[in-house]
Amino acid sequence: MNWKKLGRIFDPTKYKLVNNCMEFAQSPQALVFDDFVRIYFSTRQKDKNGKYLSHISFIDIDKNFENIINVSSKTVIELGDLGCFDEHGIFPLNIVRDKDKVLGYIGGWSRRVSVSVETSIGLAISSDNGLTFKRIGAGPVLSSSLYEPFLVGDPFVAIYGNIYHMWYIYGTKWIISKTNSTPERVYKIGHATSKDGVAWQKDGRRIISNKLNPDECQALPTVIKFDNRYHMFFCYRQATDFRKNRDRGYRIGYAFSEDLNNWIRDDDNAGIDVSTNDWDSDMLCYPHVFHCDSKIYMLYNGNEFGRYGFGLAVLKS
Repeated sequence: MNWKKLGRIFDPTKYKLVNNCMEFAQSPQALVFDDFVRIYFSTRQKDKNGKYLSHISFIDIDKNFENIINVSSKTVIELGDLGCFDEHGIFPLNIVRDKDKVLGYIGGWSRRVSVSVETSIGLAISSDNGLTFKRIGAGPVLSSSLYEPFLVGDPFVAIYGNIYHMWYIYGTKWIISKTNSTPERVYKIGHATSKDGVAWQKDGRRIISNKLNPDECQALPTVIKFDNRYHMFFCYRQATDFRKNRDRGYRIGYAFSEDLNNWIRDDDNAGIDVSTNDWDSDMLCYPHVFHCDSKIYMLYNGNEFGRYGFGLAVLKS
């Protein structure tokens, strides 16, 4: 792979976002139209107690990715009801065209007491071509199970043939480090299939091997097909001391598959890394890869998990 960085294309600190959100434009996800690209992202609002809530917004940008045409002016999708899996936020919202429908797979989260968060995956559908979404129900379509006990999230869905494929993450354990009494999570990438996009069957196994160590955290898979091969990009990091330690923060990983079943990890060929300085010099995270006309692009976040927006890269080879 050989990615050419095109720079940061959106800085949320320069815009007034809905729901009193400020900073953060995390996990950008693209929906391509004839004349522009809509990019959804997760941004943050502080509640009355000073804690964050995650909301979904979007920008519409021209296909040169230079001019922002529109910024969402109303709520894209409401947060979940009291006690629901997405009560406190949505991160991310994965967008999928399915014939005449636009599906939105919800990475929903809610606060816990003994640990910071729990996550599950829901489904919403847009009837106005992606401007707003409504859930099909208050509960999730994919959640914890016997061997995936918590932290099911980060959905990415693609349709190949008549089968819906979902790549997602699931938690394996919470750990407490010697330097931090707050529990930190460990999660891996899994896979599920569906005939209708609603009822899912998990493979029940980890599909991407570890590179750093057994406690490596793997997040936000995105899969694209070209040159008769399936390509997965994701981000990975150390389980602890990753927030301010550049050497332990997120980087972009890569794996490929011939059959959507067996994946070979090959990070040396990911083709993209942190910059020497600027907004993406400490970490690269939350990639999203997509076709637009005759090119392949990657959206991604940089330092501080996307606090200052997202950038774009184009595949050169």
